[in-house]
Amino acid sequence: MSLESHLAQLQRKHGDLDQQIESLQIAPAKDDLEIARLKRKKLALKDEIMRLSPPVRH
Repeated sequence: MSLESHLAQLQRKHGDLDQQIESLQIAPAKDDLEIARLKRKKLALKDEIMRLSPPVRH
């Protein structure tokens, strides 16, 4: 798997987690522990994306 495809996959997973978190937050019976777990997982994915991404040049 190329680096670009791996990054794209991580970004998709990050977006999927974001949608799951939003859905759980509006649910009538919120599961705060599950939301926190998903947020930690989302942050770990973001860290991995940042670590693997090439530096941005301005």
